[in-house]
Amino acid sequence: MASLSHVDGEGRARMVDVGHKPDQRRKARASGRIRLAPETVALIVENDMKKGDVLAVAEIAGIQAAKRTAELIPLCHIVPISGISVSARLDADGVTVTAEVSSVGPTGVEMEALTAVSVALLAVYDMCKAVDKQMLIGEIVLIGKSKEDLV
Repeated sequence: MASLSHVDGEGRARMVDVGHKPDQRRKARASGRIRLAPETVALIVENDMKKGDVLAVAEIAGIQAAKRTAELIPLCHIVPISGISVSARLDADGVTVTAEVSSVGPTGVEMEALTAVSVALLAVYDMCKAVDKQMLIGEIVLIGKSKEDLV
């Protein structure tokens, strides 16, 4: 078994030094879902939620979260994010959120994409909690990540 990169020789947590790694173009994509009652979906469709436009707020919350990932996840590096896209899509039984984050740097942005999705889903939950007591957040997954050398 490979040694853990985020643990020192004495078993204490540490942030990995990526200073020796070359900058590369990096992208990560994640998605997740919140299941909602049909009545809640109808309120979102009609834009009748008391707190406002659920999907727009969720997308903005996801963007804000991606930018603050290093503040929330202790061993994540601060990365120079070059792009964030968060999409919240409503269907008959809930909302699916997809996020894509891009950067040029020595380390990936998968945690930023996963954080964007998680917080966007929490924003939906917050906006709908007064009318839906059975919401279920789940299926949060890293769809993929990539890196390519700079030309």
